[in-house]
Amino acid sequence: MLASEVNDMSAFPADFRERTKDLKVAIVHYWLVNMRGGEKVVEALLDLFPQAVIITHVYDRDKISDKINAQDIRETFVSRLPGARKHYQKYLPFMPRALEQMDLQEFDLVISSESGPAKGIIPRPDATHLCYCHSPMRYIWDHYHAYRASAGRLARLAMPSLAHRLRIWDVTTAMRVDRFAANSGFVSQRIKSFYRREADVIFPPVACAEFAPVPAEEVGDHYLLAGELVAYKRPDLAVDAFTQSGRKLVVVGDGEMRASLEARAGSNVTFMGRVPFAELKRQFASCRALVFPGEEDFGIVPVEVMASGRPVVAYASGGALDTVIPGVSGVYFDGQTVSDLNAAIEQIEASPLLEASSDIRAHALKFDEAVFQAQFAQFALSSLEEKGTCRRFAEAGADRDPA
Repeated sequence: MLASEVNDMSAFPADFRERTKDLKVAIVHYWLVNMRGGEKVVEALLDLFPQAVIITHVYDRDKISDKINAQDIRETFVSRLPGARKHYQKYLPFMPRALEQMDLQEFDLVISSESGPAKGIIPRPDATHLCYCHSPMRYIWDHYHAYRASAGRLARLAMPSLAHRLRIWDVTTAMRVDRFAANSGFVSQRIKSFYRREADVIFPPVACAEFAPVPAEEVGDHYLLAGELVAYKRPDLAVDAFTQSGRKLVVVGDGEMRASLEARAGSNVTFMGRVPFAELKRQFASCRALVFPGEEDFGIVPVEVMASGRPVVAYASGGALDTVIPGVSGVYFDGQTVSDLNAAIEQIEASPLLEASSDIRAHALKFDEAVFQAQFAQFALSSLEEKGTCRRFAEAGADRDPA
């Protein structure tokens, strides 16, 4: 991908590197046990702050990228609890205290990467604390009842008391953050609802350079469903809709619902399971369109498919409202019903979007990782200036300089 291909959504601050290179920076990430969207954000933050120390509850080196592994990584005491690397989520009640026991007095800038407990650290009063929020903790807020209903008997009994205490702590610690950034308008609204705080919207980084359209003759006659086959993503809706319509659907991914989905699917629905990245990219570029039937905080897969030149048929909720633009990169359906989804499929079949690969890719570039870095750099610099951290740091540095 050429640099000129990226939409100039915001200019990278010219003096950013010089002004931040000597800042002591900590990135607080809830846990490092796999490489998903949150961990990709950490990698992008490391491009901006290569000197950063990473603080996390649990760290599994074998499942994390070389880029993150190269940093100074410090774990909370949760990592020393029995079986923590595998059963870390069971230690959620200990995580607030674990965060507050971490000594962050050496750091001028603290960036918490929030989806699980991360923002509750206690930085110096004169340090700047920025929170990049992927989502307020779903299991204690708007998804609480769904999580409790699917939990085991003991967890169901414990959750009301635990969630109540965590909600109080979660709201209280929102006051420790100088500024919030949300990964979508949907998450920004949830931050306002739960924390009563405003949040800038900075979309997460998407590696658009890794995806590309294919010639028109290589586009197939099938639609695509990609991701974990779990209830909140609503793969059942896609399988039922395509079984009813008879159109071809390819399902990429695995999860707890796979067996039940295969049992109810028609012969026109093909399950591929997990596939290598090269095959995933081929599927993204060769499908007629992606079907995205669930509600997600942002949803990186739709943007990756759009970077591959293909449109998206999305449920009109969540992060898709930021990324899927009707008539530009896809179509919406308003109700999570078979009839609504099939009506949207008919709509896209009658639209010019199936032949608009270059325009769809151009739209996807608004979410490229270069745009994220430029926007977060501006966000960080303005926050440091507002708090006065950069100025105090520069003055302290001058006092230390023997010249």
